[in-house]
Amino acid sequence: MKIIVLKEGDYAVNKNKEFTLMEDITNVSGVKIAVQPFLIITANDFILLDTGLAIAHHGEPLIYQCLKKENILPEQISKVLISHLHKDHIGGIGYFENNSFKGNFPNASIYIQQRELNFALTQQDSLSYDFEIVEKLTALPNLVMLNDDKGKISDEIVYKVSGGHTPFHQEFWIKEMGETVFYGADNLPTSSYLKYDIAYKTDYDGKRAMEERIIWKKQAKTEDWGILFYHDLVESLARYQID
Repeated sequence: MKIIVLKEGDYAVNKNKEFTLMEDITNVSGVKIAVQPFLIITANDFILLDTGLAIAHHGEPLIYQCLKKENILPEQISKVLISHLHKDHIGGIGYFENNSFKGNFPNASIYIQQRELNFALTQQDSLSYDFEIVEKLTALPNLVMLNDDKGKISDEIVYKVSGGHTPFHQEFWIKEMGETVFYGADNLPTSSYLKYDIAYKTDYDGKRAMEERIIWKKQAKTEDWGILFYHDLVESLARYQID
């Protein structure tokens, strides 16, 4: 298994959920986070975990530029796993052309939780969503809707709906050759979330997210997981047993 961090940048996020590259501003205010999807290459798949922001440089999606740095073509991606539909996780999934929405990963199966989409479609006024993208997702021909609380996508990939950050937020485990990598997305966005058992008010159900993290912390130590942190400014991947 090979893990590649596709870092789009470090951003300051203001109360209006606007993302500004920290290198582009002098006085940084707001929440400071990284945005970094992950590519996991196994013997069977090129797996993309979330897709980053809907930002283009010189007409090219930012996620494409991140892949290009790794000599990976978008057509090589075989599976895209979506944790939830906030705009910083779903933005790179596609683009608009002549009023049509087209996917950025034409050869991939894109896995989304159906109930998460149903909820997102009620959030037209929420600043956390790019509603134009959300309402066009079902136009993608390669979308695969997940409906269960947990299950297997393949022999290597397991998912579970834990809620917490959003009502139907889901997490993924990828296993190959005795190695396990866990992606908790925004229920476990940075390594600091493992140090303190706190319910965060920014979550839809902070208590539930906290309870899940307590369970994951114990499992990670016992089973020696690798853990991916989507928003950590310093530590994107932890390969250690958590104290």
